Order: sequence, then C-alpha cells, then structure tokens
Amino acid sequence: MADSITVRQLVEKTHLDVFSGGDYLDERQIVVSDISRPGLELTGYFNYYPHERIQLFGRTESAFARNMTSAERLLIMKRMATEDTPAFLVSRGIAPLDEMVAAADAAHVPVLGSKLPTTRLSSLITEYLDGQLAERQSMHGVLVDLYGLGVMITGDSGVGKSETALELIQRGHRLIADDRVDVYQQDEQTIIGEAPAILSHLLEIRGLGIIDVMNLFGAGAVRSNVRVDLIVHLENWTPDKQFDRLGSGEQSQMIFDVAVPKIIIPVKVGRNLASIIEVAAMNFRAKSMGFDATKTFEDNLNKLIQSNSKEG
Repeated sequence: MADSITVRQLVEKTHLDVFSGGDYLDERQIVVSDISRPGLELTGYFNYYPHERIQLFGRTESAFARNMTSAERLLIMKRMATEDTPAFLVSRGIAPLDEMVAAADAAHVPVLGSKLPTTRLSSLITEYLDGQLAERQSMHGVLVDLYGLGVMITGDSGVGKSETALELIQRGHRLIADDRVDVYQQDEQTIIGEAPAILSHLLEIRGLGIIDVMNLFGAGAVRSNVRVDLIVHLENWTPDKQFDRLGSGEQSQMIFDVAVPKIIIPVKVGRNLASIIEVAAMNFRAKSMGFDATKTFEDNLNKLIQSNSKEG
C-alpha cells in the first residue's frame, strides 16, 4: 500500500491539464482517495472542511463563486488553499477563477483542469486513487486473463503453475503476473490483481530461466491488471485424497473481505492442465450466466429416480 502519491502522478495517469503550480506537482502529496466538492465552503462554512482532499469545482461551484465579489472569492480561496491541500481541480473545460489561481500560487497549490463532466471526472480520479492508495496483499501464484476472466493459479512450488501459464499464453491468453501477485480490494465485491513492477511481463520457467512474455509473444500477450474472478488451486494427486467429481462442492477463498470462488484440480502425469483450466474458466462463465451442468445432471438423475420409482 502506498501511503501517498504525488499530484504529478495523478496528472500523468489521468491526463489532466495544469493551469498553474506546475513547479509544485512533486511537492504536493495525495493521501486520501475521496474528492471534495466545496459547496458549503463557498458560503463561508469551514467547520468540517476536508482540506486534505482534492477540491473539485464543477459548473455549480464555479457559477456560485462568480456571483461573489472578487474580495469574497479571494478570501474563500485563501482559506481553502491550506498547507496540505493537494490541488484545485476544475471540470468541463471551465477556466479557473483568477482569485483561485492567486490564492493557490501563494500557498503552492497546483490548479488543474479537465474537459470531462464533473461526475465522470470525479469517478475517474476516485477509481485511480482507490487503486493506488488501497491496502495491498502479496499472494503466491500466477494470474492470467482467460476469455476476459481473471484466473489465479495457485499451488505448491514446482507443481507446474508457470509452465501451465506459458501454454495458456501460447493458446492466445494473457499474462498478468507470475510467481507473485499483488492484490487489492477495489470495492465490496471486487479484487484486482497486478504484477509487482519488478516482475511485470516476466515469466520464470524451470530449466529455461526468465523470459519476457511481451518481447516473445507481443503486447497482446500481457495485461497490466485484471479482476480476480476465480482461483484454480493445483494439488498433486495421491490415491488417498478425495477430489470433487461432480462440481457440486463449491468453495471460496477470502481475499480481504471478498469471497473469491475456488476450485481444486488434481495434478497427475498425462493431464493437460492448460486445457482443464481453460474449460474451468468457460464453465465458470457459463454458471454465472445460469447454465449449470452439475444442476442439469442432478435434475436428470432425480427425474430418472422418480421414473424408476413409479415403474417399481
């Protein structure tokens, strides 16, 4: 988890315009993902002013401020431009107020702008900041994108996770992370996984070493992050272990506060794990769309039992 990011990082990642304060982009830190729309503050009410947030001015705030006198605007803007205010941000391509720029320059607060509508801009920035400032957890495994689903392959070291991922990449799927996956909770139902910067695009194959997937297979073979939809755990097969044969024993694994569906696949000589995991992803998607083969089998079995009972 990053404790903060700089305003420069925000500007570069969300393509914001810089009206003033370009020299302070590295100096100003963002520590919370919440955005403030300072309606009450423009009326002079500062009892609960969230000064540590980005101050977003939409059409409503800008129009209200223009009805004030220049002296009133300057006084309000000076109170808003505190020592830990990250930036002023103006949406819809609206020009920032002269008094805003003057007060911001005096306090070394950047003034930024965007042509996006206010609500869309707020959502874009909040989503980016949530991802950057969220608590992170490192998990051992391989994360791949199969048919648009984020599938995390886990298992003991040496079970064949990376080799399976390599075959999946050769089949046209995409790698997100190998060996170590950084995950964070985006919202109440979503876990996002990505590769640590040092391992991005890299895959380790025993006996071969480290390969650069993007260099060998092209940019279409990698992806920066993906939602973790399914965990596939590879486990060495032994005669004494019991594995689910019908698919009725649904399991899940908690990652932060989200229960991620999980299946366990036995690893045995002669089994094509890449093909099995592909089908597992397809079957998971089918189930999410209401097509459950296990339920169909159980319904058919019940009908057969009832039919035999009547004949008896």
